[in-house]
Amino acid sequence: MKIKSISIFQVDLPLEFPYWLSAGRLKFEVLDATFVKIETDKGYVGWGEGTPWGHTYVPAHGPGIRAGIETMAPFILGIDPRKVLQVERAMDLALPGHLYAKSPIDMACWDIAGQSAGLPIADLMGGGSRTPRPIASSVGAKTISETREVLERYRKRGYVAHSIKIGGNVNQDIDRIRDVESFRNPDDIILYDVNRGWSRQQALRVMSATEDLNVMFEQPCETLDDIKAIREKHSAPVSIDESLVTLQDAAKIAREGLAEVFGIKLNRVGGLTKAARMRDIALAHGIDIFVMATGGTVLADTEALHLSATIPDHVCQAVWACQDMITIDIASGQGPRAMDGYLHLSEQSGLGVCPDEGLLGSPIAVYK
Repeated sequence: MKIKSISIFQVDLPLEFPYWLSAGRLKFEVLDATFVKIETDKGYVGWGEGTPWGHTYVPAHGPGIRAGIETMAPFILGIDPRKVLQVERAMDLALPGHLYAKSPIDMACWDIAGQSAGLPIADLMGGGSRTPRPIASSVGAKTISETREVLERYRKRGYVAHSIKIGGNVNQDIDRIRDVESFRNPDDIILYDVNRGWSRQQALRVMSATEDLNVMFEQPCETLDDIKAIREKHSAPVSIDESLVTLQDAAKIAREGLAEVFGIKLNRVGGLTKAARMRDIALAHGIDIFVMATGGTVLADTEALHLSATIPDHVCQAVWACQDMITIDIASGQGPRAMDGYLHLSEQSGLGVCPDEGLLGSPIAVYK
């Protein structure tokens, strides 16, 4: 089997509500999505998606994904897509770094590999738990009353996992944390996500002021060095996602004890192939895992669910899905959908989702 063509589609995905990042410093209303269709000489078709959460959240750029694929395409055409490690090496040789551009290619190859084997991707990867995974809501940086309103809206839909954005104003952050904790349910899984919004000094002030609550903070500061510095002075539980990009990052975090949780963002780290290695480092060091599709449609959410199914149930905290935040459904009736705040893995082979090409429009590029 060989890759005979790679088609690229671009779609704007409007968000249902404007979204403010932690500290209210960045506003998002539309996501720039890239869809990849890989066709083989044996008739198999695989799909991938690359949708950054805007171009100002982390180093990622929608047009850059498409430019990167243009650069890599000549190097992967003709390779057997089931040989995901060979595809990975070809992409890394053709374009070092640029992990966001590689993720949708990797995803489409796993889709074909699963279809060819007659197995869901999760089973092909050696996992395959069918325990429904809780979906983590995402509560943008808001006032106390707005935070309560959004949390209650998610709770009515069955959500038990929540990522609450804080950061930027120390006193307001402390007040919001204390308020949320005052009506926290016993089964709630809550991360207070700073999105790198604190200095070291601000992080220590909030952590000290909320020490009695023993809450978990996600990405409290900009760099791993910053997080290491505050870890030496405070024992608040930490999750790291935005500084978890390469396998070397994962090894450093585990080796130096910088976090209790890995937040693995599939697009950010380069796809399933590279993410699986990070998963294994976490498991070897007793680190829990959140799995996240950085943004996008049910395709990206399904990929995240497949990886989560390869993680032991007691280690996988939740998945973050974006499908309920966007107004376009490019695969209606397909893939895992939010049911009472959970995602359920199907038994379909491969990814298990195929977009409606009529909604994608004509490809903007085809490489043969």
